[in-house]
Amino acid sequence: MQRLRIVSWNIRKAVGLDWRREPERVLRVLKGLEPDIVLLQESDKRLPPRPPALPLDLVRRAGWTAIDADPDTPSIGHHGNAILLKPDLELQTFTALDLPGLEPRGAVLATVTRPGMSLTLGALHLGLRRRDRLAQMAHVLDAAHQFEGPIVLGGDLNEWRKTKSLLPSGSNWTEIAPGPSFHASAPRFSLDRFVINEPVTIGGHGVVSRQAAERASDHLPIWMDIELND
Repeated sequence: MQRLRIVSWNIRKAVGLDWRREPERVLRVLKGLEPDIVLLQESDKRLPPRPPALPLDLVRRAGWTAIDADPDTPSIGHHGNAILLKPDLELQTFTALDLPGLEPRGAVLATVTRPGMSLTLGALHLGLRRRDRLAQMAHVLDAAHQFEGPIVLGGDLNEWRKTKSLLPSGSNWTEIAPGPSFHASAPRFSLDRFVINEPVTIGGHGVVSRQAAERASDHLPIWMDIELND
């Protein structure tokens, strides 16, 4: 049995509730969570050439490698979506997606391996309009179907209604909302969620406390422990 901890976090370009941009603080919070995989949103500054909000040298010193999802820019993500990996995980393949809708949005899908394990990951940040979110989720799931084996997607889905799902009815996908993660100063909305397919077994999930998140973003990180058969 392979066990992995996955964290998803909208880091708001490393700007905290105190309006200070502190990438070191973001990485310190992540290190304390001891994840194997990190799915980030808003990991880049928005305007071209989209420099990373988390400088690559700091990411490496913190013990992660970043998938180069947008080689034509200095970004560590695609439309701000980035995936960080512990060194024992090896990238096999990835694809960067441009999503439909009113605003520029994107996602990254990647398959990673280590001995005895293969897992496909997705980092995504969906739009503000529900009709866009539905179309964007459908687009991501359609692309994910091209990958075999267990799949874990995570990100800021921007769905504030507790009882509303973005998944098509009758699908083999499961949406997991660990709890209120926005706004970090007084969490009320479960904007940040995971989406998994059937081969993934959940060992636990949750939202990081405000104290542990150190006011590093307007979102709180979410985490999930998974188990995969060898």
